[in-house]
Amino acid sequence: MLNSEVKNISKFESWILASRPKTLLAAAVPVVIGTSIAVREDQHNLLAAVVALLCSVLIQIGTNFVNDLYDHLAGSDTEERVGPLRALASGLISVPEMKYGILFTFGIAFLSGLYLVYMTSWITLVIGIVSILAGYAYTAGPYPLAYNGLGDIFVFVFFGFVGTVGTYYVQAGDVSALSFWASVPVGALVTNILVVNNYRDIEQDQVAGKRTLAVKFGKGFTRIQYLLFMIVSYLVPFVVYFTYYSSIIVFLPLLSLPLAIRLIRMIYTLKGTELNKTLELTAKLSLIYGILFSFGVLI
Repeated sequence: MLNSEVKNISKFESWILASRPKTLLAAAVPVVIGTSIAVREDQHNLLAAVVALLCSVLIQIGTNFVNDLYDHLAGSDTEERVGPLRALASGLISVPEMKYGILFTFGIAFLSGLYLVYMTSWITLVIGIVSILAGYAYTAGPYPLAYNGLGDIFVFVFFGFVGTVGTYYVQAGDVSALSFWASVPVGALVTNILVVNNYRDIEQDQVAGKRTLAVKFGKGFTRIQYLLFMIVSYLVPFVVYFTYYSSIIVFLPLLSLPLAIRLIRMIYTLKGTELNKTLELTAKLSLIYGILFSFGVLI
């Protein structure tokens, strides 16, 4: 982006940019699915679901702020970057401002989560604290997860299992096998957003010393990883059908299969900035799949 264009961005718009709004869909999907299962089993609590969504989105925003800050400090965001504009690297937000933004966002998430602790037990407090610490440790601390090939595991666990099963738990006060199985496609499809991001940035990350799985094992491995996560996601409805609900309505997520196939073709054929569209559509796929899965469970 040209310097003149950057100067025309207001401070409010800068914070919106830094929050990476397109990634926030990933924070909503596990809450939507976890809540749909709670409703199906008559264990739902609307206020708890809303607070869980708020906490999930705030932790995601805080994690994005930390990522922006420490990628900038580590020199990972350079002028050669092929991904979207970053607030710190472009000078829209200063380092001290971002540090305050991180404290404020995680602080509001923690305070909001205290209601969920009140509604359930100390287990929720532990989950909340670990989630915030993990969001910080993703790109910060003595052993940043994203810089040591652990980012994929972090995303799968926290957006999949913790987000989906946790949402069900704060409403039902218990954990169900169905909420666990539902967390698998959530985690897989959200992780694929990161997979595309790392695949696109593989050359730049190599130079910056960011040892993602894509950097460690190469482009061929990364494409197969993306494909396998897709396959696993579309196998889960069959598990749900044969184990829980013997109704073909649970196969609603398969309606999104044409988009999944298109995305697989894209990651095998596109490169560089062309993959920004693949990244955007992968995020949209996780949302579409999540909505269809939720309807399948509810209906």
